[in-house]
Amino acid sequence: MQFSYRGKDNRGSVQQGALTAPSAEAAASELMRRGITPLSIRAQEESESLSEKLNKLPVFRKKITLDELIVFCRQMHALTKAGIPLIRTMRGLADTTRSQVLGEVLDDVTDRLEGGSTMAAAMQAHPKVFSELFIAMIHVGENTGQLDDAFKRLSDILELERDTKRRLKQAMRYPMFVVIALFGALMVVNFLVIPKFASVFNKLGADLPFLTQVLVGTSNFLLGYWYIVLFGIAATVLLVRQWKQTEQGQLTWDRYKLKVPIIGPLLELITLSRFARNFASMLSAGMPATHALTVVSDATDNAWISIHIKEMRAGIERGESLLRTARQSEMFTPLILQMIAVGEETGSVDDMLVNVADFYDEDVDYGLKRLAESIEPILIVAMGILVLILALGVFLPIWDLGAAAMGRG
Repeated sequence: MQFSYRGKDNRGSVQQGALTAPSAEAAASELMRRGITPLSIRAQEESESLSEKLNKLPVFRKKITLDELIVFCRQMHALTKAGIPLIRTMRGLADTTRSQVLGEVLDDVTDRLEGGSTMAAAMQAHPKVFSELFIAMIHVGENTGQLDDAFKRLSDILELERDTKRRLKQAMRYPMFVVIALFGALMVVNFLVIPKFASVFNKLGADLPFLTQVLVGTSNFLLGYWYIVLFGIAATVLLVRQWKQTEQGQLTWDRYKLKVPIIGPLLELITLSRFARNFASMLSAGMPATHALTVVSDATDNAWISIHIKEMRAGIERGESLLRTARQSEMFTPLILQMIAVGEETGSVDDMLVNVADFYDEDVDYGLKRLAESIEPILIVAMGILVLILALGVFLPIWDLGAAAMGRG
């Protein structure tokens, strides 16, 4: 927000000008920091361009990427470790970042820091940028005086998440390309090829085989009611998205997502790897186990696994051991349970959880490498069946007409 101000500096000279701040109080704090005692502060009507107005809308507003957050964490780690004051560090990063959205967020966080808030509390005002896990790590870092280590751990966690997402996208690229090409071929056949054959068959007046009748009927329906089909697809997608936003819908979706062949087990491994590594980071930072499980469960992107993590927390609150609650959750293999047991016996649960995460990451890496190889035979079989149906539907009537002509001859 833009404010015009009038004030006096340390020499008593009257100063006038304008500055940007989230509120009049923040503008007054900024003027005091500059050595100017404000006499009057008034909000200005800002003339915004069309692009600026669009950027304020949720649909058009750019999101902060993982790469930008990783760079921010690395910079904060280096600067706080060097002993540079926090407010000065944040203000400098806000001015130098390439992302306008991140710059605005950092400016607001810095204003809140100048107002007396802690960094964790200031970041809580931006839940779409800083996750519960992010804020919890910063909170622990502030309380233990190890804020630089907190940013280092966060950069490592975010880098692993980015690399996993990138590898998953790369593995799914070929199957998605094949599916899109297959869908495009179906549309071409239904809208261009089959109608021409259908008109030829109608002129000949021959009885069509059942398979051909199905293909012609499907093509005629799509030609005549394509807008209804599009509306139905759009409505279904919208209803599913609305249902997924409900608590029960999200729980059901995430539960059965893990049971999808090939993809489901891989998603479960990725989620459990994140859980083990994030939980280890919380424990090594000095956070109590129950609080750490709460934070990790909120940061887990699968509601079904999140419920099991919360059940583990409830078990520990009742006085049960981590091993017992982990066994009752039925999320872990016997080998992982043995590693957790060793960690509890030796007092190094966080180190063992890191080993668990590394073990899962190896499985994830192997699964991602085999993902395309596993899906490819399924796609080949599906394409073969589709081509067979189309070929039989188109050529069976031609063969029947050919056989009938030869019989008459």
